[in-house]
Amino acid sequence: MPRLNVTHDPSLRSWVESANAAGADFPLQNLPFAAFRRAGGGEAFRGGVAIGDQVLDLGALQELAPFAGQAAAALAACTAPSLNALMGAGAAAASALRAALSQALRAGAAQAAALRALLVPQAAAEYRVAADIGDYTDFYASIHHATAVGRLMRPDNPLLPNYKWLPVAYHGRASSVRVSGQGVVRPRGQLMPPGASRPELLPTRRLDYELELGVFVGAGNALGSPVPLAEAERHIFGLCLLNDWSARDVQAWEYQPLGPFLAKNFATTVSPWVVTLEALAPYRVPWTRPAGEPEPVAYLDDPGVRAAGALDIHLEAALESASMRAAGVPAARLSHSNFRDSWWTVAQMLAHHTVNGCNLQPGDLLGSGTQSGPRPEEAGSLLELTAGGKQPLTLPGGETRTFLEDGDRLTLRAWCEREGCARIGFGAAAGTVLPAGSAG
Repeated sequence: MPRLNVTHDPSLRSWVESANAAGADFPLQNLPFAAFRRAGGGEAFRGGVAIGDQVLDLGALQELAPFAGQAAAALAACTAPSLNALMGAGAAAASALRAALSQALRAGAAQAAALRALLVPQAAAEYRVAADIGDYTDFYASIHHATAVGRLMRPDNPLLPNYKWLPVAYHGRASSVRVSGQGVVRPRGQLMPPGASRPELLPTRRLDYELELGVFVGAGNALGSPVPLAEAERHIFGLCLLNDWSARDVQAWEYQPLGPFLAKNFATTVSPWVVTLEALAPYRVPWTRPAGEPEPVAYLDDPGVRAAGALDIHLEAALESASMRAAGVPAARLSHSNFRDSWWTVAQMLAHHTVNGCNLQPGDLLGSGTQSGPRPEEAGSLLELTAGGKQPLTLPGGETRTFLEDGDRLTLRAWCEREGCARIGFGAAAGTVLPAGSAG
């Protein structure tokens, strides 16, 4: 697991002044990666790193050849239109590049004058999904979400017998993963209206969000070679925000016997910035289970995971309706939770994914599943917050919601903060609901 080093020192300051602002998502201690370009110019995408409200252009930085060794090789990988090569280079290479960037962006750095010309305001940039995603798997790692949803569908048996023993997941659709800011067209699907005797093809009436984290795979594993839990984090590049948009009425009709299909594969939104596991090192916490719960099967248990396998990451979902936007009313927080409450860690998810010999590749994406906490206000979806649509939420201005309406903009955010540590953030994953039949 990544250890604390000089890059985590909370006293570090950058010559990029916006990175030193209190409450900023992207201080010097963060340095998340993205694939970006200047907006509107038709440039090729390339790697960038966030510092304050700026993007350091890593493609342009490569032309200066500022680094040596592993850091130089990792920087060269950032000239590609996606970060797959950087992710595949492994944790040590990413760490070397992050350390070199930390030095170069630090207050008083000799390279400051040369690098200043390579900054692009984030407001003037556009992004793509950080990697070309070969495969996408969505987990179901919050026991609070699983219990709440199970109670709606199976009041007498909310948790199925396997839940506490293995990280439940399904294979999602990589081709419909899009970056923050892109619209989400209301999907059509087969619905069984209440009291009807035959289904109809209709636009979903119960469009929902899911508050999740995404996990980008770094170095892959060979087919037939499981990744032991103790080595799993060497195969993880970093984390982003993820919204697994869901059509709940389509899901209710189609999910038995094989699980989600059209209810989930129409759209997934991710944040552009990928926060490395190394940047998250100050926010490690023990992974624990409540007393009386079953001990994990041996391949899902490890002293390192128990000691510091969980991550203290705050998560938030907020909604802005079209009328709120027109009136200049800020988005209303719907829910907040913390990833430390997850039943499974990211390492356990990856180890389980490969235990049968499944091969993961650089840039593959894992979703954490909806992250809900133990309290009602910590529910990570409208399905839970409105008790399946029975208890509408009231927005500023008096509008109500059971599920998402056309024109609604849903924004996810995440951050880590603790006394004695630098606060770091993930940026945002936002999407606006477009009417069924729109161009998208």
